[in-house]
Amino acid sequence: MKGLISLLIVSAIGMGIYMYTLKQAAPGPGMVATQAISLTGVQMDLNAIAQAERMYFTQNGSYADLPTLVSNGTMNIARTDRDGYTYSVETTGEGFTVTARYTAPPIEVPKGITPPRFPTITIDQTMQIHQSE
Repeated sequence: MKGLISLLIVSAIGMGIYMYTLKQAAPGPGMVATQAISLTGVQMDLNAIAQAERMYFTQNGSYADLPTLVSNGTMNIARTDRDGYTYSVETTGEGFTVTARYTAPPIEVPKGITPPRFPTITIDQTMQIHQSE
């Protein structure tokens, strides 16, 4: 009997730790797990595009638009979108900004459920990723 009570106590503590860990691993507010995975992929794409811009600048002394990066072979990804996000590049003489905007049709959600948020994500020549609503 004593062993069973000890087992129940240890199980309850383990379940508490498990639940706490799950809450810490949850995606941000207004996001579902698959969306968080998708946003990570978008951020990785933006980082790859920014690295290609830096490489192109080193080779040519100027920044390039997205089609030039793809056709030149500087960029190792050929996609210009992912999971409803579309990428664009704005260049100036001093730098660049790569932007990912959600352009897919809005997702239908059941009544009473908060729709997921789709932030606009940018990266510039400082290699800092920013999100805005």
